[in-house]
Amino acid sequence: MSDQKFELRTLIFVDSLQPQLAQFIAKDNRVYDPAEYDAALFIEIAPAMEIHRMIDMALKNTQVRLGSVVTERHFGMMQVQHADQGEVKEAGRAVLRETGLTEQDRAECKILTNKIIRSVEQDHAIMFTGTTKGNMVVSGESVLIMEVTPAAYLAIGCNEALKAAEVKLVDIKPFGATGRLIISGKESEVDSAAEAAMNVLNKLNDMLKTGSGEQLG
Repeated sequence: MSDQKFELRTLIFVDSLQPQLAQFIAKDNRVYDPAEYDAALFIEIAPAMEIHRMIDMALKNTQVRLGSVVTERHFGMMQVQHADQGEVKEAGRAVLRETGLTEQDRAECKILTNKIIRSVEQDHAIMFTGTTKGNMVVSGESVLIMEVTPAAYLAIGCNEALKAAEVKLVDIKPFGATGRLIISGKESEVDSAAEAAMNVLNKLNDMLKTGSGEQLG
């Protein structure tokens, strides 16, 4: 019987944090910085403060390190990581086991925005660079903008995009009411990045709809 005290919005296993994403997480981190290519687990729930119970379960049952914690008004997000994928998967299984939930209890990922700005103008490029914390955007590049809910799904979308293409991570916000991702680069590379991100999000939704396949199996 599942735990009815909270809503499991997102549960995502990332097999190998790509360098740009790992560095982005570490940039503003106040806990334990992930290393490049660590495996990671992202869990997002509501209400926000219940995330501390999930963190406690993960840390007490495995050797994972706590990477990020965000408690917004409504939603809480945690990220743990370890070089050993088995430790990270077990952290996820421990949370599910002790709450009585399954992977199928997570919410569907809804794509709110999936847009590519091609050959971005200079003023627009300067705006992106001035208002984000990652790489600079240069005029003439293409820019991918994605927005999804629940927000933490963008972590795996971003990671797969960075695996698939030579692009720059400009910004990612995998928490809050909606998640937002901005990536820039050559047009063909940005197209490949967008396709990879959508493919993994669609795959996760298909797993949810059909009730087949597990990330933590």
